[in-house]
Amino acid sequence: MEKLTIIKVGGKIVEEEGSLQRLLTDFSAIPGKKLLVHGGGRSATRLAEQLGIESRMVNGRRITDAETLRVVTMVYGGLVNKNIVAGLQARDVNALGLTGADMNVIRSHKRLVKEIDYGFVGDVDEVNATFLAKLIHEDIVPVMAPLTHDKQGHLLNTNADTIAGETAKALAALFDVTLIFCFEKKGVLRDEHDDDSVIPHLSRADFDTLVSDGTIQGGMIPKLENAFSALQAGVKKVIITQATAIDGQHGTIIS
Repeated sequence: MEKLTIIKVGGKIVEEEGSLQRLLTDFSAIPGKKLLVHGGGRSATRLAEQLGIESRMVNGRRITDAETLRVVTMVYGGLVNKNIVAGLQARDVNALGLTGADMNVIRSHKRLVKEIDYGFVGDVDEVNATFLAKLIHEDIVPVMAPLTHDKQGHLLNTNADTIAGETAKALAALFDVTLIFCFEKKGVLRDEHDDDSVIPHLSRADFDTLVSDGTIQGGMIPKLENAFSALQAGVKKVIITQATAIDGQHGTIIS
């Protein structure tokens, strides 16, 4: 089965010129088939502020009302996505920017209201792996923005980690998939105050132990839950690492 590397990068990395250029160079150097999923939340917050639109967050998740949806669509599907695509084209990587609405690649439903009404936020129902695979087999590199649609004419703001995880799961039936989540730290840390305390390998049993003793906490828990869910669905390898180390040789390998 052909190898496919899926990289998910946070907004901070693709929004700052220096880190973006390094990322694009490193991503271009990854051999074989690949796909990039990106965020862009800081730029969205900045533009919303300039437009006089208040950004509301709950547990790190953006409340997306109609005005905010317009902003994130402009930023994620436009500014950030097309900057990445243009930068990859300059490096001879034939990239194509996509939201979930393009080619019906990712269909989702509006998140149900429980304790919190998140507004126009999508939970993924289906990833069209067949269409994505056609692009990938043509040596086109999909660059996926964190927007999906409900097939009723509505775009939905959707978590980029979730898009990466669900896309990896869907493509695992067609490729030997390595999923790499990259962020500011070198990997999953044993001590959050020591950047060199990277846990090199993490099993489900290790994870449960480290959550119960408080070593792993906060936003790292859902990230790792995503990782284990991807492995259960057939993804071969999941790595959590720094954006400057996306060659698959560094960080925490989840197994």
